[in-house]
Amino acid sequence: MNPLYRKVEILHEDEDILLVNKPPRLLTLPDRFQPEKPNLYHFLQQTGRDIFMVHRLDRDTSGLLLVARNAQAHQRLSRAFEGREVRKIYLALLLGQIRPEQGTIDQPMAVHPSGDGRMIATSKGKPSVTRYTVIEMFRGFSWVEVMPETGRTHQIRVHLSWLGHPLAVDPLYGGGEGVYLSSFKSGYRPPSDHQEMPLIDRVPLHASRLEFEHPGTGVWMTAEAPLPKDLQAVLHQLRRWGK
Repeated sequence: MNPLYRKVEILHEDEDILLVNKPPRLLTLPDRFQPEKPNLYHFLQQTGRDIFMVHRLDRDTSGLLLVARNAQAHQRLSRAFEGREVRKIYLALLLGQIRPEQGTIDQPMAVHPSGDGRMIATSKGKPSVTRYTVIEMFRGFSWVEVMPETGRTHQIRVHLSWLGHPLAVDPLYGGGEGVYLSSFKSGYRPPSDHQEMPLIDRVPLHASRLEFEHPGTGVWMTAEAPLPKDLQAVLHQLRRWGK
C-alpha cells in the first residue's frame, strides 16, 4: 500500500456520506495523464465502498472532503455546493502581516492566458469572493482563517496573492519554495556542513471545516479536520521564535 493511503483518516461515515481528512500530496481524483498516481478516489474504491466525489482539494492541500455514498446523496450535495449552501473554512499561512486583519476580497477570476493551468484575477473573469480573518501574526507571516464564498480553481491562492500576501509556499502565485527556521529565528544559521531543510515545502493550506445539511437526514452538520503534522510543526516554531 502506498504510504500516503495510510494517512487517510475517515472522520465520519454513514449510509449517505463519508467525511475524509485528506493528507497533503495525495490527489483527490485520478490524474488525467497518469491515472496510476495515488489518489483518494481509487483508495476509497478499493475499500469496497460505493463513492461519488462531490468536490476536490488540490494535491498539496490537506483537509476535509465530503464524499457521497449513493447517487441521491451525490445529487443533493452537488446542488448544495453549486448553490453555495455549503460553508467552507480553510486555514492558511501567508507571507507578510496582512492588513486589515479582517476583510473581503471581491475580485473576478479567469484562466490565465498562458494556458499553463494558472488562474488570474481580472475584471473580465467570473465573480469570485473570499473572506479572511487573521488568527495570529508572526514576524513576516500571518496565520489566517479563509472562507471562499465562490469555488473557483485556486481561488484562495489567487486572491491572497492579488492582495499582496501569497501563501508562504506557493511558487506558482508568488510565494516561496519553503518556510525555513532561518527566515524568522534571529541569528539562526544551519551548520556549515548541512543544507537547511524547510519546515514545510508544500502549499500551507488546510481545509479545516465544513458546514452543510446532511443529504439524508436534513440535519445541519459541522465537521472539522485536525491539522497535519507539517503545519503543526511550522506553527510551533513560529510561536516559539517568530513573534
